[in-house]
Amino acid sequence: MPAAEPALLALFWIASPALPIGSFSYSEGLEAAVHAGLVHTEAHAADWLAAQLHLSLARFELPVIAAALAAWRANDLERIDELDAWVRRTRETSETRQQSEQMGRSLVEWLKTVQPEAAARVRQPVTYPVAWALAVVGSGATARDALLACAFGWAENMMQAAVKAVPLGQSAGQRILARLAGEIPAVVDHALGVDDDGRQAFAPMLAILSARHETQYSRLFRS
Repeated sequence: MPAAEPALLALFWIASPALPIGSFSYSEGLEAAVHAGLVHTEAHAADWLAAQLHLSLARFELPVIAAALAAWRANDLERIDELDAWVRRTRETSETRQQSEQMGRSLVEWLKTVQPEAAARVRQPVTYPVAWALAVVGSGATARDALLACAFGWAENMMQAAVKAVPLGQSAGQRILARLAGEIPAVVDHALGVDDDGRQAFAPMLAILSARHETQYSRLFRS
């Protein structure tokens, strides 16, 4: 087996929306956007998710994962604590914080089964981006490959959320996924160039929609 194949297969596994960590139960504000009438067609959903990819993942989640991956590999636990605290501070609503904490906790529980040596490195509960970086460490994957996989897993999960929430057909969902996949490489390149000073979680419309979603009358998703 070529040396790169185990790392690639590990990334497929870790990034899969089928991983039992609950990602399928979150829409990250999309359901509230549908409820508010901001997203109600395939084109709206594609534009919304593309904007979220560029404005949120590229500036927040992916840079945190890249930094955490380097810190785990260097065994810099002080840096890990710093990154984890930053994630918690920048979650603007109870929903977004609960999502990050719940998925981080669930991912570490998954690691106890498949990578117990990695799970043993966690001294206290960590948020999802920090836990995701830890899951990747043992694969030996490069930071760029890790971010590509993470971004595609996010895109696949959010496409499925759009199919359910708008609602849309499966063919529409695949067209949305194709658009997002085409934009992911540039997003990852941007994320790899973001340092601590450039990292940010400023997405006011998502925060407003998340806050509204907490009291939304009818909901399919937890965010």
